[in-house]
Amino acid sequence: MTQTIDKDLIMFANRLANESRKILRNHFRKKIKIRYKSDQSPVTEADTKVEKKLRMLIQRKYPKHGIIGEEFENIQINAEYLWCLDPLDGTAAFITGKPLFGTLIGLLREKIPIFGIIEHPILGERWSGGINSPAKLNGKNTKVRKCKNISNAMLYATSPEMFEGKNKKSFQRLSKMAKKTQYGADCYAYGLLASGHIDLIAEAKMKPCDFLALVPVVRASGGIISDWDGKPLNINSGGCVLASGNSKIHNQALKIINGK
Repeated sequence: MTQTIDKDLIMFANRLANESRKILRNHFRKKIKIRYKSDQSPVTEADTKVEKKLRMLIQRKYPKHGIIGEEFENIQINAEYLWCLDPLDGTAAFITGKPLFGTLIGLLREKIPIFGIIEHPILGERWSGGINSPAKLNGKNTKVRKCKNISNAMLYATSPEMFEGKNKKSFQRLSKMAKKTQYGADCYAYGLLASGHIDLIAEAKMKPCDFLALVPVVRASGGIISDWDGKPLNINSGGCVLASGNSKIHNQALKIINGK
């Protein structure tokens, strides 16, 4: 089946992003309740407010659609259409006043990511893109840049702490070969990749809600995104993600990561 996305779904996804922007702007740099999960990752009342709101809107508009999210139980995960929500990607940035956090909204059809939004409420920047929808930043087309060799590549990762054991050694090899390595951008890095400002992103310990919305945006901008074995990302993928501006540098990075 040829995958397409209806314009009404794109409009609705942007409506969800608008709602998230309102809530997160209202809570940013204000006193807020914080709790910590078993893995010590923080959750705020802003996370839960956004996800509750988006879930309510989806269930009201598309009751037959499924939903997976960060903070609540999954709903109808075998539905034809499945929404993937990360209400606050970069909660640590949010609670420390850094405006690089975002909301990730992904739409899957038959388990395949077909549209995504990377919403940055404080900066007022929104990347979107999908199967039959070109990558855009605030409504203007955007695309990756061409970097022919890993030695010239600007590499990003959320944090060096996300790499452990074998993954840590793999990332260190990649970082050593890249021109420059930067940390701390969370999902903002994928927008930078889609707009041609950086060349590579390597991450680990990612959950489906952390990456499924990113897949359509990166692909629509002309980039490549996969797991560390070069396989397409899906709802059952492991936590290691590699995104690149083109197939040449992506293949170089895969070889370095896997010690070839």
